[in-house]
Amino acid sequence: MALPLMSVLRGEARANLKLALPLIAAQITFVSMGTVDTIFAGQLGASELAAVAVGSNVWFLVFVMFMGIAMAVSPIVAQRVGAGQLPERIGAFVRGSLGVALVLGAIWFALMWVATPLALWLLELDAKTHTYARDYLHALAWGALPFTLSFFLRNGAEGHGLTRVPLAAGLVGLTVNAVFDWLLMYGRWGFPELGPEGCGWASVIAAWAMVGVYLTAYRRVPTLRALNLFRRGWLRFAREDFEVLRVGLPVAAILMAEAWLFCSGTLMMARFGADTVAAHQIAINFASLCFMVPTAIGMATTVRVGHAAGAGQHAVIGMRSLTGVLLGVTFACLSASFMALAPGAIVGVYTDLTHLAIPAMHFLIFAAVFQVFDCIQATANGALRGVKDTRVPMMITVLAYWGVGMPLAVGLAFFSEVGPDGVWWGFIGGLVVAAVGLSLRLVVRARRVAAAAA
Repeated sequence: MALPLMSVLRGEARANLKLALPLIAAQITFVSMGTVDTIFAGQLGASELAAVAVGSNVWFLVFVMFMGIAMAVSPIVAQRVGAGQLPERIGAFVRGSLGVALVLGAIWFALMWVATPLALWLLELDAKTHTYARDYLHALAWGALPFTLSFFLRNGAEGHGLTRVPLAAGLVGLTVNAVFDWLLMYGRWGFPELGPEGCGWASVIAAWAMVGVYLTAYRRVPTLRALNLFRRGWLRFAREDFEVLRVGLPVAAILMAEAWLFCSGTLMMARFGADTVAAHQIAINFASLCFMVPTAIGMATTVRVGHAAGAGQHAVIGMRSLTGVLLGVTFACLSASFMALAPGAIVGVYTDLTHLAIPAMHFLIFAAVFQVFDCIQATANGALRGVKDTRVPMMITVLAYWGVGMPLAVGLAFFSEVGPDGVWWGFIGGLVVAAVGLSLRLVVRARRVAAAAA
């Protein structure tokens, strides 16, 4: 029995990785935009780096909500593809979902203008950092609409298993972002020297460039062209279009629960000074870069499970879910080992300032500890999304991060002698609870599906 099982696992791993590898590259290029921003800002000074660190985290608190809603498009489309639905019908859904995206983009823009003054006031930043962060966020707010559109277009392509399209968009976005960071932050080639504000405008330009790539793909790639996305009447809403909200709002809450924990941790670090938050940003940025791999594997698992669920192939859903989790854990062990064994080499890419490098290397050890648990929860969530199971995972995630992780972080950081390390211990505690809870939920769902197939 062992040999056939291993053979099936290997075959499923190959199929998963065929989808996941372009997504891994796409995710890395996407998060590398933030890495490039951090590196460019770090060359300007500690206040500029702290402003971009704080500003990007305030932005990300809202960013993940709309990204999470859009992620519902992938399993919905995947199940329709698996069920053999006609491209015209799938295209009608995608068009309707883009109408939802336009509304959400406008809401996101408004939220940023309302939230920015309040968030920066609560953080009690020094005057210089406050000004830099405000200008950065006011510029970045104009990226709300293009980012929302790119999320929805991306997930429509992923639901069809076309994962090279997001890779192309990510590469274009990263290139455009880096070029305009250099031009606008430093004032090269006659462009104004805008500092951190230029970083925000570079991201906006990059977001529109990614939208252009996706629209080109929907015109040129045969599978996507068959959806007839550009025909008249695509703004007409149907009841089925709002399935995006039914499935996507819990997904948004899941992402927000984790992202808000991590972003709030960075904001809490601001209380310990610009040097501490800058060192923390270096460590969390690299950890986020590594996390893109299990995130991509989870996305691929969503598509694989969604295709099986749509086709009524209940017997293989559990195997595809297990394969995704195992792939994530395998990578986690590799990335954790690298962080633990070579923190100096990692930090050296970001800065050569000793007073930032030493605490950043220290924080990387904590990041190595939570890698396995973070990868388990990410891939388990991906598998559960494939069967549109999002409400119970939402409750598990919110409880883990805000019932356990945040109280632990606040208690240790501000009401004990642990100090900044307490924030990282809160991260670890929340991820452990989330990984265990989501794994149990996945086992329960797999057994139900297996029983239904028997």
